[in-house]
Amino acid sequence: MQIRSTERLLLRTIAPDDAEFYLELVNDPGFISNISDKGIRTVEAARAAILSGPVAAHEKHGIGVYVVERKQDGVLLGIGCLIKRDSLPGIDLGYAFLERHCGQGYAYETACAVMQHAHADLGLAGLLAITSPDNRGSNKLLKKLGFSLQEVVVLAGEEDDTNLYSYQFPTP
Repeated sequence: MQIRSTERLLLRTIAPDDAEFYLELVNDPGFISNISDKGIRTVEAARAAILSGPVAAHEKHGIGVYVVERKQDGVLLGIGCLIKRDSLPGIDLGYAFLERHCGQGYAYETACAVMQHAHADLGLAGLLAITSPDNRGSNKLLKKLGFSLQEVVVLAGEEDDTNLYSYQFPTP
């Protein structure tokens, strides 16, 4: 299901048919170093992970992972997402792109579209975002989007510091 369209991009909910793309994304060096190594190594495992993760989350919470497709040629670039994490008190904005598509403004364009979806379509009053303190690109992007660094935390089940950002949508 398409959730947003921008000048260059289409965002739609992830589906089991996206397994080959998802496999490539979660094994991309940037994904592994900035997010995690999910241990997904086959298309079948990627399909199962999509079903048990993003698809199940969308059914439960009405939010999830959105595949980002370039309008010009249909190439899948990355993902934008809204995630309800047990370790956070609110909804988390996220994004990840294949390294070959980084540095072209896609993450900013995607994050803006996902934020619009969160506010206009879902009625959320605010969002959270997390990133590694060492991930300069994401820290810079979150500040550009208007997020404020709230604190540095260690999330449940993790060992490393995480920057916790928040954003409140303007009230009319």
